Amino acid sequence: MPAGVMIPARNMPSMITGNGSVSGYGTSSGLTLGQPNNVMEGQLHPLEMTQNASESEIARMRDEEFDSTNKSGSENHELGGSGDDQDPRPNKKKRYHRHTQHQIQEMEAFFKECPHPDDKQRKELGRELGLEPLQVKFWFQNKRTQMKTQHERHENTQLRTENEKLRADNMRYREALSTASCPNCGGPTAVGQMSFDEHHLRLENSRLREEIDRISAIAAKYVGKPVVNFPLLSSPAPPRPFDFGSQPVTEEMYGVGDLLRSISAPSEADKPMIIELAVAAMEELVRMAQVGEPLWMTSLDGTTCMLNEEEYIRTFPSGIGPKPTGFKCEASKETTVVIMNHINLVEILMDVWSTLFSGIVSKASTLDVLSTGVAGNYNGALQVMTAEFQVLSPLVPTRESYYVRYCKQHAEGTWAVVDVSLDTIRPSPTVRCRRRPSGCLIQEMPNGYSKVTWVEHVEVDDGGVHNLYKQLVSSGHAFGARRWVSTLDRQCERLASLMASNIPTGDVGVITNQDGRKSMLKLAERMVISFCGGVSASTAHTWTTLSGTGADDVRVMTRKSVDDPGRPPGIVLSAATSFWLPVSPKRVFDFLRDEHSRSEWDILSNGGAVQEMAHIANGRDPGNCVSLLRVNSANSSQSNMLILQESCTDPTASFVIYAPVDIVAMNVVLNGGDPDYVALLPSGFAILPDGMTVTDVGMADSGGSSGSLLTVAFQILVDSVPTAKLSLGSVATVNNLIACTVERIKASLSCDNA
Repeated sequence: MPAGVMIPARNMPSMITGNGSVSGYGTSSGLTLGQPNNVMEGQLHPLEMTQNASESEIARMRDEEFDSTNKSGSENHELGGSGDDQDPRPNKKKRYHRHTQHQIQEMEAFFKECPHPDDKQRKELGRELGLEPLQVKFWFQNKRTQMKTQHERHENTQLRTENEKLRADNMRYREALSTASCPNCGGPTAVGQMSFDEHHLRLENSRLREEIDRISAIAAKYVGKPVVNFPLLSSPAPPRPFDFGSQPVTEEMYGVGDLLRSISAPSEADKPMIIELAVAAMEELVRMAQVGEPLWMTSLDGTTCMLNEEEYIRTFPSGIGPKPTGFKCEASKETTVVIMNHINLVEILMDVWSTLFSGIVSKASTLDVLSTGVAGNYNGALQVMTAEFQVLSPLVPTRESYYVRYCKQHAEGTWAVVDVSLDTIRPSPTVRCRRRPSGCLIQEMPNGYSKVTWVEHVEVDDGGVHNLYKQLVSSGHAFGARRWVSTLDRQCERLASLMASNIPTGDVGVITNQDGRKSMLKLAERMVISFCGGVSASTAHTWTTLSGTGADDVRVMTRKSVDDPGRPPGIVLSAATSFWLPVSPKRVFDFLRDEHSRSEWDILSNGGAVQEMAHIANGRDPGNCVSLLRVNSANSSQSNMLILQESCTDPTASFVIYAPVDIVAMNVVLNGGDPDYVALLPSGFAILPDGMTVTDVGMADSGGSSGSLLTVAFQILVDSVPTAKLSLGSVATVNNLIACTVERIKASLSCDNA
């Protein structure tokens, strides 16, 4: 039986009910609403309200502003004065020049085609209508302000209506859940034993909470009321210390964590400096992406570009300041062509990039949106963000960063997205990583392809890295540009396979049902994201090192799963270890992903033969695929268990990630059903080069001298009762499981290597 079983299992609720319907494990959350405010074009009369102003005063201010704006749409001051000029005779009534109906109609028609005319267009329009260019300029400024005010008034009404509706729904759900009773005994419903409909509502609440958070900030701005945070339906239990009874253990907390937790959205005073920094960073990124020597020097093996730091300081003397004492510079540049339209690529990088790069980004959030862009796209978009970058091993501390992201279109078919740290604006003694202008230049290519030039330039204190990974990190292969573009290329191929419609039907096991393919790939994506989010030395994880076990420094951590969608309820124990192997990453990857050699290392399959039932190809490399495996075991208790596995590889990293799944649940998924209700506890392997090779970043042939860094990680449900106390026997069982797996892998690959 594959990893993920209960040790021991006590009253674990079935994921599938007797009639075949799927019962899930949902999240319990309330509804709160907020959205970052969009940066608005310069207004003649900006509306500024304090929370102390009464609603009648606010309404009067808003009406006066609206009347003034409407009036300015058809009236202009006499030529020679602007809205900002001061009349030397304040008691003298200003004269107004009323435009004719013909002039207004002509300017209205021109406004529909071009709301931002340039100097030449204003002069030409003024000549045709008998107006001065300055009068035309004022009319267009006032017209834009008028349109924006009308749009915001309408949008605010809609948002308030939606806010009230969601609030009423939330209260109705809370009341229904608080009075829920068991249909069998009539007693209150226990946590983790909810119905399918209740679980669906909880998932919807979880999704709506984010949406409402984005909305209520806007509503609060215009209504003059503070944002109200509703309490969670079921507050998560506070984390408890890891209890092993009398067993002495050593706890190690990697990373700082205080940096990201202490950072809030930027103040109004900071925003001009942030914009100025972003514009300068964009100019620097584009130049660094386009130039070669002497700024970029090719390595001796001809595979990477190295930054000439002296030339960089001469070329870009300004910026975010000198390198902090004790920090090291990591800079690299890489270019590739990916199978994705340049517009879609920009949208992904500005929206869901943390899921696209789940192997590199452990978590990311947007603190503020200073600009959403213009013309309906991301041209000019500015976002203030935080992120945590990782290597999939508990031996490498994550890198936290607080930065601004700026997107700009430079020419037709050419875009750039740049990140630059904001620690100069908000200094922090806990900063261990600074992002100098980093990002990518995206150029349109024929047939829906895009050329991507990625620049990664950071200054970092890597003193906490374990000796096993020091060479990989210092060489730049762990966090460098090649890692980013290789991951991007592989993910673009994965997305292309998701959209493919011409699936060959000749091969046995190929899933041709389009809805089934999408559901299975969505489930596999969630499995990979869950695995990547629980392996690294993230600041959210407290790993406990088990001493005196004879294993390769096994680290464990525990968490309670109560209202976590996609995970069975109970106590989940995670165990991970990293070690070096004297064989190439390619050979390790091929060995671990092959179902025929699985019995050599998978202890929980009890030596049963593993057969591939179905698969979905995810790119050109045959190693990139999602598979559904069956364990042919003599043990009848495992007859209803399948293994969902995704294997993926690129020149910088490889992964084999799997989780046991129920046959009935997978039948629902393969028929196009919603995969969110399938509970997963993923385990697997992260395979990285050791950084010592000078050829193809560790992906040499079997005759090469490169070695591999292998991380083995398991997630085990040790008790289905969330309130149960973790037993020392469960920890020992999981520790023996991972230690035996490591020994089997070493023995098999050593024999194979000999």
